[in-house]
Amino acid sequence: MQPEPAPQGGGRNRTGLVPLLVIGVAVAALLAAGLNVLLGDGAGAILIVRVLTEAGAVVCIGSLLLAAFLVPPQRSGTLAVDGYAALRTAGWASLLWLLGAVLSVPFTVADAVGQPVTWYFEPERLIRVAGAVEQAEAWAITAVLVALVALGCRLVLTWGWTTVLFFVALFALVPVAVTGHSSSGGAHDVATNSLLFHLIAAALWVGGLIALLAHGRRRGDHLALATTRFSRLALVCWIVMAVSGTVNALVRLPLSALFSTSYGILVAGKVAALVVLGVIGYLQRERGVRQVVETGSGSALLRLAGVEVLIMFVTIGLAVALSRTPPPVEGVARPSTVELLIGYDLVGPPTLVRTFLDWRFDLIFGTASLVLAALYLLGVRRLRLRGDAWPVGRTVAWVLGCASILFATSSGLGRYAPAMFSVHMEAHMVLSMLAPILLVLGGPVTLALRALPTAGRDGAPGPREWLLAFVHSPLAGVLTNPVVALVLFVGSFYGLYFSGLFDAALEHHWAHLAMNAHFILVGYVFYWPVIGIDPAPRRLPPLAKLGLLFASLPFHAFFGVILMSSQTVIGSNFYRKLSLDWVPSLIDDQRLGGGIAWAAGEVPLLVVMIALMVQWARSDGRDARRSDRRADSDGDEELTAYNAMLRTMSERER
Repeated sequence: MQPEPAPQGGGRNRTGLVPLLVIGVAVAALLAAGLNVLLGDGAGAILIVRVLTEAGAVVCIGSLLLAAFLVPPQRSGTLAVDGYAALRTAGWASLLWLLGAVLSVPFTVADAVGQPVTWYFEPERLIRVAGAVEQAEAWAITAVLVALVALGCRLVLTWGWTTVLFFVALFALVPVAVTGHSSSGGAHDVATNSLLFHLIAAALWVGGLIALLAHGRRRGDHLALATTRFSRLALVCWIVMAVSGTVNALVRLPLSALFSTSYGILVAGKVAALVVLGVIGYLQRERGVRQVVETGSGSALLRLAGVEVLIMFVTIGLAVALSRTPPPVEGVARPSTVELLIGYDLVGPPTLVRTFLDWRFDLIFGTASLVLAALYLLGVRRLRLRGDAWPVGRTVAWVLGCASILFATSSGLGRYAPAMFSVHMEAHMVLSMLAPILLVLGGPVTLALRALPTAGRDGAPGPREWLLAFVHSPLAGVLTNPVVALVLFVGSFYGLYFSGLFDAALEHHWAHLAMNAHFILVGYVFYWPVIGIDPAPRRLPPLAKLGLLFASLPFHAFFGVILMSSQTVIGSNFYRKLSLDWVPSLIDDQRLGGGIAWAAGEVPLLVVMIALMVQWARSDGRDARRSDRRADSDGDEELTAYNAMLRTMSERER
């Protein structure tokens, strides 16, 4: 199916954007190369490759953002003309991103080993050496993900698959981000988490602005809608970049070294560029966005956006130069072995007081839990303001679920989880069994569908329609299949701990983030069709829900028994490197973790059983009230007919 032709008479103007991007990329590349030559790093070629790669990444992500969320598709779900044009732009940009990622593999290896890059053009030699360089492996993974995006941009035409490509492109930023300077040294957990926020916000902001500028140059439809939506997103991205950049700089740079070191000077330059971008963004919202909304003309917006794009490319050049500059080490205390391995020191064993009071805020899951709780409460407030009721129990369940995630990742429990298997298992049980149950009982999808405004028959799809599309998507249908949900929930226990994945993941902070996310999502997917308040793609009868719940119990108990009886220490190499004085026996700590896993299934089972009984009782009550109302409306016609049938049968017998 081909997209609709562009409307005639609009005279879509495509001039001006390509020269602007070329100038911006050239400025960023020259700035990055020049700064690093001045600072003593002569690897100019790799810097130019990095700038081109970053440019391709942000244009690809921004174009997919425009196609998926800033302009509406056709009613059939096929992309409209503007979305199709943005998708094709994303396809070309992804090829540049892919080329840069592929070239970055030999350049990174050559830079790490100290050999000329031409020495690694032999594929067999490159594969052998690249396996020992973590960031080269990250670039290879990025290349595979970007290749999928590039292929998808050539094949898909629907809004749903465009959205999938957008999230895959965002995820392609992660492998390189978690293997740079921020992933090593002390406090690398905070540095890595803040860098993830920073990179994603920057890609959405820079790429979204370029895509919006291209949309305006094409004189595309729905410019006012796209501008309004992006303006809100840009403000959030600027705040996230400012906060995350400050946190990341404070972790790596003492304030006294801000203007006395090369790293500090580059950080100061990025801060100055960010302030200028914030001022321009404010003027853009006050003038450009207002003009677009009121008159439909985007001249002021496009003028400001052009200047903003150039400054953004300057910021990209500074960021690339910063990535090549090691942070200062003078005046910084040498981190201990424990701090090098998990990012921070531990002062003693995990006592009850330390578990509840020794907090280290997790920027990813701590922030997510607070934001989700705040959004939920805002939705409840909106319902209350318009006079609609919302059960207090659901609100309490959701807030407790968010608090469970916060406690499991940011309290003393989350602080000691990377260092001790038994504490890790406690956090695992909270994240995979307790928090998902409470979140599911909160009914967030139902609340969102009631609180979010509808688009209307002629309106552009918004967050409510996007949420409905996900609930009814094939992906949601597959995940909520009872067999799939059971296999994911139960199989993850065995697949993670008995396959060697847990051993390989222990030394990487990004792997801990992936494990925590997996625990929460798999638990939510399992309990959603069992006790979920929200509408699910597959509605199970009560007996099927109970059967699915009881089917998981033997596997869960058997997992705990295996851990308690095992003679092999899982993750022994990592735990021996830590050499914690208060863990004299690793096998005893593992058996304690097995006992926790075995016993922890009883509490969630009790909560789920109570929830099922309450839901069944309420369902019976609703059926009875419905039957009474039907009897009142038709004079109890059904009961009268039933009595007449009994009399007829009695007369026949006589």
